[in-house]
Amino acid sequence: MGTSFRQNGHFGGEERDFDVVVVGAGSAGCTLAARLTEDPSLRVLLLEAGGSDDVLEVQVPAALYKVWRTRRDWNYATDPQSELGGRELFWPRGKLLGGSSSINAMIYIRGAAADYDEWAQLTGDDAWAYAHVLPLFRRGEDNSRGADEFHGAGGPLRVEDLRSPHRWTKAVVESAVSAGYPRNDDFNGARQEGVGTYQVTQKRGRRWSAADAYLRPALDRPNLTVRTGAQATRVLIDGSRATGVEYLHGGQRHTVHAGHEVVLAGGAINSPQLLMLSGIGPADHLREVGVDVVHDLPGVGSGLQDHPLVPTIWHVRSGKSLFRAESASGYAQWFGARRGPLTSNLAEAGLFTRSSPELPEPDLQYHFLPVKFWRQAEVDPDVDAFTAATVLVHVHSRGSVRLRSADPTWAPAIDAGYLTDSRDLEALVTGMERAREIASVGPLAAVLAEEWSPGGTVRGREALKAKARETLESLYHPVSSCRMGTDDEAVVDSQLRVHGIDGLRVVDASVMPTLVRGNTNAPTIMIAERASDLIKAAVGARQTAASSS
Repeated sequence: MGTSFRQNGHFGGEERDFDVVVVGAGSAGCTLAARLTEDPSLRVLLLEAGGSDDVLEVQVPAALYKVWRTRRDWNYATDPQSELGGRELFWPRGKLLGGSSSINAMIYIRGAAADYDEWAQLTGDDAWAYAHVLPLFRRGEDNSRGADEFHGAGGPLRVEDLRSPHRWTKAVVESAVSAGYPRNDDFNGARQEGVGTYQVTQKRGRRWSAADAYLRPALDRPNLTVRTGAQATRVLIDGSRATGVEYLHGGQRHTVHAGHEVVLAGGAINSPQLLMLSGIGPADHLREVGVDVVHDLPGVGSGLQDHPLVPTIWHVRSGKSLFRAESASGYAQWFGARRGPLTSNLAEAGLFTRSSPELPEPDLQYHFLPVKFWRQAEVDPDVDAFTAATVLVHVHSRGSVRLRSADPTWAPAIDAGYLTDSRDLEALVTGMERAREIASVGPLAAVLAEEWSPGGTVRGREALKAKARETLESLYHPVSSCRMGTDDEAVVDSQLRVHGIDGLRVVDASVMPTLVRGNTNAPTIMIAERASDLIKAAVGARQTAASSS
C-alpha cells in the first residue's frame, strides 16, 4: 500500500480539529480508523511515525525477517537481562502502516477461552469474557473455511490455510501424534490443546496485514486523514482532559486537537512511553528524567510481559529447508500463482500442551519451522535444518518500560524481566525435553540428523537450564504495560479509558491484563473492534447530551 494522505488541514502550527486522533497505525490503529470512520460524522486523524508498507519484503510471507532491523522497524532491544547472562535481546516492532502486523509471522491465534474469562475477573467486566469477545473475533474474520460457531466469513481480516506447506510440517504433526499428543485442526475452535498446522493472515499466498484488511478500504473516506512520518511526542492535557496531540513531522513540531478523544495505539512499548512523555506515569520516575508530572499513575510501564522461546535445532539427513526458498523457481512460483516456499510463514505447525498435568490450561506452545531459526534471524541460515521453538505462553515473570530521557526521540528502556520467576525456567526446560521426545519418533525421526542446539551431549535439567539461559529469545509478544484493571497499578479501566484523565484511551496489546496463550495479533485486533464500539457509543452519548442541554 503506498503512502496516502488526506490533508484536511495544514502543516504548520495549529491545525483544524478532529473528533478522534489515533496515534499509531498498527493492528489496533488500522482497525480503529476503519471502524470509526464507518460513521460519516466522525472526523478521524490517524498518525503513524513510520511510512509506507508498499515493499515486496512485506508482501512475500517468507521474507518477513528481511524487514527487521530496517527503517521500517523500531529496532528495539532490551536492557541487559540479569537471568540471561547480561544479554540484550532484539525486539522488532513495525514502524510502518500495519505496524507489527506487516512484519510478523502471520499466525492467527486467539488464545484460550480461559484467558478472556480471566480478563473478565481481573477487570470486573464480563464484557471481556470469552462468550462476549468471540462475536468480535468472528466479526473481523474472513476465514477461508467458512463461518461456523467459532469463525466468521466476510469480515476484513482474511484467514487461510497455508497454500504450500513444507513436507516436514506434515511429518512433525504425525510425529507429535505418535508421541501421544492429540491432533487439532483448529486452535481457535472448541479446544486449543493439541498439534496441527496454523492458519495465517494471508490472502492467496500474500500477507494480509491490518493495513490491507482495515485501512486500505477506508482510505477514500472523506472523514479519514492518515499522516505518515508523524511521530507523536506528547498528549496535550488541559486540566484533567486530553485535548490533542503534539507530533513531529519533517523536523517541525505540530499540534492537532481532538474534539472527543485521543486514542493511543502505539503498542506495549510506545504507548506507555508516550504517556510518560506527557507527564502521565509514576511521578518519581518522571521527575528523575526531567518530565513535569501531570498525573501520577504508578502502573504506566509496569507489569510488562512477553513470551520467551528456546530453540532446539537439528541438522537433517536429506531434503531442502526453507533457507533455499529464495531461488529463481521460488520467486517464479510466488509471482506466477502465489504458491511455493515463499508463501510460508516459517512457523507452519504448532502444538499447545501443559508442562504439568496438574495445570488447568496449556502453558507451552511450540512453533515448528522447516528452517534453522537462530539468534532472531540476525544471520541468514547457512545449512538445511529444522527448528522446534519451545515457547512459554503462561508467564510468571514481569518487566517494565521506562524513559531514558525526556527527549521523545530516544528509545525507552525495556526490561523484559525474563526468567526472574524460577517457574518460567522450569517449564521451558520441560518443554525442551518434550521437543526431543517428539523428534525421536514417527516420520520426523527419519528426517532429522544430529542435534545442533542445545546439542546431543547436553543432558539433564541443570545443563538444559544453562543452555536455555544462553539461547532464550523473544517471540515478540510484549503486552500489559498499560493494563486494564481496578487496582492501584492498573492504567486503564475496562473500557480502556486512562484512569484520572478524561478523553484519553489506550487501545493496543499494552492493555491486556495478562498474556494470552498464543500469538497476540488477533487479540489486539479484537480489542480495537470492541474499542470502536465503545468510542462510538461515548461520542453519541456526548452529542445527545449536548443537543438536549
